[in-house]
Amino acid sequence: MNSFVFLVTLFLSSSFTLGFEEKPLAESSVSHRVGYLSKQLRCLVCQNQSIADSQADLAVDLKNQVRELILAGKSDDEVRQFMVSRYGDFILYSPPFKIKTLVLWCGPFVVLLGMSFLVYAVVRKRNNTISMRRFSEQELAKARKDIYQ
Repeated sequence: MNSFVFLVTLFLSSSFTLGFEEKPLAESSVSHRVGYLSKQLRCLVCQNQSIADSQADLAVDLKNQVRELILAGKSDDEVRQFMVSRYGDFILYSPPFKIKTLVLWCGPFVVLLGMSFLVYAVVRKRNNTISMRRFSEQELAKARKDIYQ
């Protein structure tokens, strides 16, 4: 009989406990989504930190705004789109590939290619200049003397 009472008490207490945990789980889900989205959004004050990492007043306001949008039932894409419509593509750490962001995506490769071509041209010109130079007999004799001493 004691086992039965213990099991019934255990069952009832666990069902009450499960009922009370629903709200914190929902809050945990919201906090997780806010954290996830905040890491994808750039702080407009710091510019090298996400709003999740920044302590600037604007970043705190943006995090609160993200939380409000999530609580209003907006999806992650809708929250990102809202932020882009207000602050532009710059707020995203991974801006979309489109005409406005073409320089952002292709610029580093163009600069790298240009610098590689410049280095190649300078080295080739230098090598051609050195190989075309004619040394006098005195310079050759001095070089031979220096080598064999």
